[in-house]
Amino acid sequence: MKSVLITGANRGLGLGMVKFLTKNTKVENIFATCRNVSEELKNISETNKNVHILHLEAADVASFDNLFPQISKVTGDQGLNLLINNAGTSTKFTKLNLVKPEQLLSNLTINTIAPIILTKSLLPLLKQAAQNNSDKPVGVGRAAVINMSSVLGSIAQNDVGGFYAYRCSKAALNAATKSMSIDLKKDHILVASMHPGWVRTDMGGKKAPLDVDTSVAGMFSTIQKLTEADSGKFLQYDGSELPW
Repeated sequence: MKSVLITGANRGLGLGMVKFLTKNTKVENIFATCRNVSEELKNISETNKNVHILHLEAADVASFDNLFPQISKVTGDQGLNLLINNAGTSTKFTKLNLVKPEQLLSNLTINTIAPIILTKSLLPLLKQAAQNNSDKPVGVGRAAVINMSSVLGSIAQNDVGGFYAYRCSKAALNAATKSMSIDLKKDHILVASMHPGWVRTDMGGKKAPLDVDTSVAGMFSTIQKLTEADSGKFLQYDGSELPW
């Protein structure tokens, strides 16, 4: 896993992932994308020369192709080993009589459409990495896409209702993950959905039981162990499988 790209890297889980990877000496390049650069991310990039901050507005899918030349300029012909589609948005718990079309559209655009189109835009780089590491088994050592989902996207485990915008967008992302895993199997690219747990972030809130460091460490431990048999699965940060 020489090169990793993380979207939504300016705060929360995305920032935690960047911090975690800076401690891994085997990771040569960390591409941190965000709409607005936080002071903490800026400081990290100044002290870690392998952290490259790239501008990305998740709602502006037309601009995604601009990332390709910026990444390939750094990686050369090595490609991109791991794409983590982490950027996301969420509305508050919403009952059916209060849900608004704009909430549904915003969540679907950022949580579902953006990961699909970004993966499409960066696919040549992922294929390049998969080909260059053909001596390695399918997984992050070769090429992989991790779509950050949520247990709230699980239809089987929905027992409280509500959260229409967020639930629908994450369930749709899970469907995209399954299709990607099938479409990219021939290219030896692993694709999986991952639930980070309920984490204390701006999105998760202060009552969440998990801190960012615990979630991130668990996710990367799981990601490192993924094999071809795990492609197309919906996993929790600790490696346990979740129902669709």
